Amino acid sequence: MQDLLHVGDSSSRVAEVRLSLARLGLLDGYEGEIDSTRRFTESEMLFDDTLSEALKAFQQSRGILPSGSIDDLTLRELREASYTLGARVLSYQPGQEMVGDDVGQLQTQLHELGFYSNRIDGRFGPATYEALMNYQLNSGLEDDGVCGPDTLHALSLLGRRITGGSAQAIRERETVRQAGPNLAGKRVVIDPDLGGSDKGLTVEGPYGPITEEEILWDLAQRIEGRMVATGMETILSRPRGDNPSNKHRADLANGFNADLLISLRLDSYPNEKANGVATFYFGSEHGSSSLTGETLSGYIQREIAARTDLQNCRNHARTWEMLRMTRMPSVELVAGYLTNPGDLAVLTDPAQRDAIAEAVVVAVKRLYLLDHDTRPTGTYSFKELLREEQA
Repeated sequence: MQDLLHVGDSSSRVAEVRLSLARLGLLDGYEGEIDSTRRFTESEMLFDDTLSEALKAFQQSRGILPSGSIDDLTLRELREASYTLGARVLSYQPGQEMVGDDVGQLQTQLHELGFYSNRIDGRFGPATYEALMNYQLNSGLEDDGVCGPDTLHALSLLGRRITGGSAQAIRERETVRQAGPNLAGKRVVIDPDLGGSDKGLTVEGPYGPITEEEILWDLAQRIEGRMVATGMETILSRPRGDNPSNKHRADLANGFNADLLISLRLDSYPNEKANGVATFYFGSEHGSSSLTGETLSGYIQREIAARTDLQNCRNHARTWEMLRMTRMPSVELVAGYLTNPGDLAVLTDPAQRDAIAEAVVVAVKRLYLLDHDTRPTGTYSFKELLREEQA
């Protein structure tokens, strides 16, 4: 769906969203029947202010920009939120994994019982399949990896065996520790947004017009050049002339068996006052998050804020596709707003893009230094880093 639906629009899609919000208990005073098989009335199909406010509350709870409009991302999140554990049979389907809140609830229960130690991401992948089969085997059930009535009944009879802590966080921390402080040999996927025919916004820079895609590609190359100089293995998520889907980009990163993924994005907004740099890492409402992703995003955020004039909009947990579908710790860097004059001046200045690239590489180094990271933010230069790596 390319066109957004806003207040004042009328569509059966609006009625379906209204019904979904009512089922989730987010729409007060809903008087229609909660039955999707009946014909919708004109009033149900009208996008009014009440529906917009309920949508904003839902979007806020799911980490989506609370626009109050209906778009593809909101529809996907509504679909995933509509599933509760027991509403459907869950199974592993390679290439077309089941996704939804019910999968997240299953992962949470398996985690609390000590069978699942991976990220709680709401995706029924190989790790969830193996954990479920292990649970079934230990519970005297048929170990077919299918979460049906018998498995659900058995789960309902058991209490929690593990409370507090996160096996995923412990494992991520140990992976970083075992990797050692040197950057040489570490694999990073750099993921610049857009590509192909999608050039994004075109803005006026100090050297003439420049597209959003050109800024992101240039920034990616500056980061890549510095990483290669330290001995790191890097790969770009796309060629210059292509704009693959998020799934394709995530599959490439997973296939590369990368240690980290860093996505590069720029933003825009109708009001030019919106400004600043922000970073995002995987974190769900189920309480699961990537400790390494959170740590790295914090380092990137603070290093960029210390080295440029971009406002620090901090780091945040989200369940966006690139953060959720990648198996390695991932960070999405939104380096500023092209619609803000101050941010635009930074982003179109090659020297400032150098500073951002240096901040990203230094942040990765600080991640692996762990307790040996003693330098104040913004003072660790790339020259010093390179000298230490080559010593």
